[in-house]
Amino acid sequence: MIYDSNCTLCESSVHWIIKNDKNKHFKFLSAHSRLGKNYLLKYNLDPDDLETVTLIRNDIAYIKSDAVLETAKELDGSWKLFYIFKIIPRFLRDKIYMYVSRNRFKLFGDREKCILPEDDIKDRFI
Repeated sequence: MIYDSNCTLCESSVHWIIKNDKNKHFKFLSAHSRLGKNYLLKYNLDPDDLETVTLIRNDIAYIKSDAVLETAKELDGSWKLFYIFKIIPRFLRDKIYMYVSRNRFKLFGDREKCILPEDDIKDRFI
């Protein structure tokens, strides 16, 4: 999963996913890193567009609400149930996603630099 590591909401979401991903399905990569930018380019995504999280699974890049729902499908417990929102047309889901994304710094704040992961979760970051 490639995310904006300068975004408080994004960083908090990564830690929340780690907590709810006991089977360690996900690894995380900062979109600000050279490797993160290279992955985005590989999948024909704009490396300067930090308004979406990107989930790469089975050589497919999911963005916006698709990335969120594909992530929920793999989490432990009842979070899988959120995948039912896939029945809502993507353009509607993405409209909501983009509203939150465009306002995330106003709503949740930002960071000048990413926070280094604690030792117990360092293996989850690329």
